[in-house]
Amino acid sequence: MKIAILSRNAKLYSTRRLIEAAEERGHEVRVIDALRCYMNISSNHPQVHYKGEVLDGFDAIIPRIGASITFYGTAVLRQFEMMGVYPLNESVAISRSRDKLRSLQLLSRRGVGLPVTGFAHSPDDVNDLLETVGGAPVVIKLLEGTQGVGVVLADTHSAAESVIQAFNGLKANILVQEFIKEARGADLRCFVIGGKVVASMKRQAKDGEFRSNLHQGGSASLVRITPEERATAVRAAKIMGLNVCGVDLLRSNHGPVVMEVNSSPGIEGIETATQKDIASQIIAFIEKNAKPHNTKTRGKG
Repeated sequence: MKIAILSRNAKLYSTRRLIEAAEERGHEVRVIDALRCYMNISSNHPQVHYKGEVLDGFDAIIPRIGASITFYGTAVLRQFEMMGVYPLNESVAISRSRDKLRSLQLLSRRGVGLPVTGFAHSPDDVNDLLETVGGAPVVIKLLEGTQGVGVVLADTHSAAESVIQAFNGLKANILVQEFIKEARGADLRCFVIGGKVVASMKRQAKDGEFRSNLHQGGSASLVRITPEERATAVRAAKIMGLNVCGVDLLRSNHGPVVMEVNSSPGIEGIETATQKDIASQIIAFIEKNAKPHNTKTRGKG
């Protein structure tokens, strides 16, 4: 097959591993920077141009779209979908998962375990907002934050008020969530491919830190997950409509709760912790499912 990878940097571990895995299995691979693509939006003849040439003939496309370029990256992916190229994850599913509020609302509607969460822009009654999530300590998140950036733990009521007021000054949308103390600074990353958890790891925050993101200095180790945790991860992926994703769970006193569903999960941490060839499993999934026009939306949004 001829496979495109939407990535801004071919040297990144995840992109490099996908290239290696695809080529080892006999496929032709090309890395394409989404921001350097431009599109011809014409009736019944969608095209994507790149560095002066028309991109065509691809059987499948693997989107590795960073959070900062979600809007343009998904627009490019949608154009490929309209051309009949099979996407590993569809543009509408990526957009859905990148919107923290929308994803939480969709998961809550289906009864998936979540931390108690409040959403606000400029709350008139901060006390009431804090009470709705059980009071301090609380975790306050910028809606647009990624990789642990824009996430603050407020230990006291007054600290929470101060943080919320500061974010108000930035005219930012925020999520206020209960702090799952019993998780002890650890979360579970469940890597889902095609409706199955193929690998899982425990991410532990460094001393004095509550954010377990590897980008924030957290460490990763192999972990055995429970059937309930496995089922929760699979359900979350299905609700988001993602074929491949990382589902982040916390172990709370009331069962597993979903923190986030990541549509472009990094491969390095999970491969290192589990010693599993995740990249080859992703390519194998594409081999099994990539058929022309085999998307649910065909770019309809």
